[in-house]
Amino acid sequence: MAIARNDLDHNGLIIGVSPERFRAVAMPLLFDHLNAQCEGTIAVNRQARIVWINDKYAEKIGISDARSVLGKEIEEVLPASRLREVVESGLPSMLDLMAFGDEHFVVTRIPLRDEDGTLVGALGFVLFDRAQHLKPLMSKFNILQTQLVATQNELAKARRARYTIAGFIGTSPAASEVKRQARRAAQLDATVLIRGETGTGKELLAQGIHNLSPRANGPFVAVNVAAIPETLVEAELFGTAPGAFTGADRKARIGKFEVANGGTLFLDEIGDLPLGLQAKLLRVLQEQEIEPLGSNQVKPLNVRVIAATHIDLEAKVAAGQFRDDLYYRLNVLALKVPSLRERASDIPALVEHLLDDIANRSGQAPMELTAEAVALLCGQPWRGNVRELSNLLERAQLNADGLPLEVRHLLPLLDVKSYMEVPAVQSSPTYSEPTSMEELPLQLLAEWVAQAERRALQHALRACKGNRRRAAVELGISRASLYSKLQLHGLSER
Repeated sequence: MAIARNDLDHNGLIIGVSPERFRAVAMPLLFDHLNAQCEGTIAVNRQARIVWINDKYAEKIGISDARSVLGKEIEEVLPASRLREVVESGLPSMLDLMAFGDEHFVVTRIPLRDEDGTLVGALGFVLFDRAQHLKPLMSKFNILQTQLVATQNELAKARRARYTIAGFIGTSPAASEVKRQARRAAQLDATVLIRGETGTGKELLAQGIHNLSPRANGPFVAVNVAAIPETLVEAELFGTAPGAFTGADRKARIGKFEVANGGTLFLDEIGDLPLGLQAKLLRVLQEQEIEPLGSNQVKPLNVRVIAATHIDLEAKVAAGQFRDDLYYRLNVLALKVPSLRERASDIPALVEHLLDDIANRSGQAPMELTAEAVALLCGQPWRGNVRELSNLLERAQLNADGLPLEVRHLLPLLDVKSYMEVPAVQSSPTYSEPTSMEELPLQLLAEWVAQAERRALQHALRACKGNRRRAAVELGISRASLYSKLQLHGLSER
């Protein structure tokens, strides 16, 4: 049906033609006009499969025969297309940028309905094949894109695990065994429970497991459960829906599980997780899905959980303070990190590594320890383990004024009575407790050093069940030196 000028009244309406007839005539004309003016046109059906594409569009994207792509899913031909979203939602996308190779097309997408209003597909029009037609808009877009990439890179760095299993310093049997177990755990995508005293390096091993696993390119997110107020733990871990509670943000807030999606979530001090949230964590571990606080929407996840604790979880289970089903779900792969007392032979290597690290952070030259100072450190119980040793060395270096660290630098920083159990020294009536390092009697200093060495020998023999060859290896000395020291300290007959 053709429409002539004299067929229109002064209001532009077609004389004697119903609105339905007008739409039937005008819509094909509108489509023909858009098809002619635009740089490309494509149509998909209800299943988002291509049912039509004009030759201009096909040529633009490098397709010689437009018929060859008919019936294919839209993403197979245009990976960045969002026509499927229009088909599924029934909502138009009036102005958008679509990437194709190195180019960006300015596009519009509209849903396609039949006479009954039933959604049957969608149409896409390329308005401009060169985004330079919208130069001001593209300028802002490029700036935002650059900022987004920079922000994403910074977030990726912040969520990247820094340590490897090799960073767990030590060659003692205890250290070698836990590193072997960690490497094995890295290859098994199962929940890991790391046990050990505070300061032993549990998070270091967790990062090492992540970096050696197939998830190494994903985020590593660490959460100390004990450091979060009990009222905020659920929101911190699982996220919140908009306005989930009084004072909550109007926007949805994602939790640490979502942040760690595709990677590893490290839950430190898991034993302090409130009993009421343990059931929710159990479900997340079993179903790999979360339900944010205040939301009815369940979100799928792909997260590996590594948990750690220094407390006796079995005792908490027995006391009803920790769910036994959660305990069994966490304790799939169990690692026991040895205390520093159990690997005293690693202390010299640890000291060297820690002093180098301190030097790098302080910008000063690396410090050294005398043999007597190392022997003193090897004889300590180290209740705070590697963290305590690092703290002591850093404090000692601040007081050393660039000199090699000697026993006199370390003794004031140690609780000698409780750490070394040094027998009381009989002093003369005229002798009083020294008030400074300069007043410390050399005889007492020598006795403290000797006592430290004696304790190190006794500890090594007990740990090795009297096997002197193994004890010498643990202490990092030759057997001849061991026998000499045992005789010197009156331990050769034991």
